[in-house]
Amino acid sequence: MDAGRVQIYYGEGRGKSTAALGCALQAASVGKNVFIIQFLKGKMEDESAFLQRLEPEIKVFHFEKSNTCYEKLSEQERQEENINLKNGVNFARKVLMTAECSILILDELLGVIDNGVISKEEARALFQAKTDETQLIVTGRVLPDDLRGYADEIYQIRSEKK
Repeated sequence: MDAGRVQIYYGEGRGKSTAALGCALQAASVGKNVFIIQFLKGKMEDESAFLQRLEPEIKVFHFEKSNTCYEKLSEQERQEENINLKNGVNFARKVLMTAECSILILDELLGVIDNGVISKEEARALFQAKTDETQLIVTGRVLPDDLRGYADEIYQIRSEKK
């Protein structure tokens, strides 16, 4: 794990979050601390309860209040949830600026952009807030072309057979 690197896992295939979690486990096994902020997935209480067993090395944060996945929410529920998602993005910015962890995983941040919760400019500002001490891992389905320049490594995950 190289400090200061930016990795992006994107695509329509399954396994982007799993790949990021694998990086987290690898880093935690050598004494690094990892923060994971999950977006657009609801509270995920069962998964979160399991991941809490990995604390203090790996800490998972959810800012969403709904138990329902974002894409299944009504328009009004999405508007309410957008406030919570923006709070998560603001927390991520603070973590990046203060180098509070060795690795920060922003799970489904690309979806937050794709759904218009934050703009590409806000996403760029988030990438620019990163210090050299923190490795950043971002996941999601759609990678905007103008964010590619911030990545040191980009992995497209796609299914070959369903």
